[in-house]
Amino acid sequence: MRIRIVDAFTDRPFAGNPAGVLLLDDVFPDDDWLQNVAMEVNHAETAFTHRLPEGGEADWALRWFTPVAEVAMCGHATLATAHVLHSTGAHEGPVRFATRSGVLIATPAADGSLTLDFPTAPLTPVEVPAGAAEALGAEPVAVFDTGPNVGDLLVELADEKTVLGLSPDHRALRAHSSRGVIATALADDPARGYDFVSRCFFPNVGIDEDPVTGSAHTALAPHWSARLGRDDLTGLQASRRTGLVRTRVRGERTLLTGRAVTVIEGELLA
Repeated sequence: MRIRIVDAFTDRPFAGNPAGVLLLDDVFPDDDWLQNVAMEVNHAETAFTHRLPEGGEADWALRWFTPVAEVAMCGHATLATAHVLHSTGAHEGPVRFATRSGVLIATPAADGSLTLDFPTAPLTPVEVPAGAAEALGAEPVAVFDTGPNVGDLLVELADEKTVLGLSPDHRALRAHSSRGVIATALADDPARGYDFVSRCFFPNVGIDEDPVTGSAHTALAPHWSARLGRDDLTGLQASRRTGLVRTRVRGERTLLTGRAVTVIEGELLA
């Protein structure tokens, strides 16, 4: 079985967010095997996909696992999977994935980018949870619940410098959401090519800091689009690897556009 490591939301190797991708011959193997493979790959997510019969609402079934748990939604591993399907000739044109979050569509463009069609996260303002500021290491300007699909707290901070300087207590963050915390602020200088900045901390699913998180941008995009009065934005996720996500809000759907690069291809023997 071929296994690939793909860097997503980047146009160069060793940046963006790496994901494992396995194209399966048939139905999904048992969950223990899937989880063990994801643990062995040891990236934020490993994606498993197999072709579905023609004529249905989706072309491929898709599941995502972190090293410790299955997740309901993952943007970068979906982008990575679509990249593998197109780069290997396994699929042409838009690809429809059947997932735990409904049918998600990835559409290729002539410039080599891919656009994901994901559900927009509902944002509900909430009070700052007791201890959250101390765990994050900064005082929130506003806090939002992002709904069950994303499962995070979206925390707006004062400025880009505050986001970049965070050094959170990951153990303490576990108490404040089902997955983790998205920290964000407006870009200090939009002339640099991005409108807002973010960092994502997901200790509850075994990822202290995720390099570039597509699913988080289904919450970040509507938040900043409403604030800035523009549907089309670009977000910088400011991890050590960094990555850019172009976003477009279309009501109940959010489009996420980026590139991907395959960096490793090999054979899974287990």
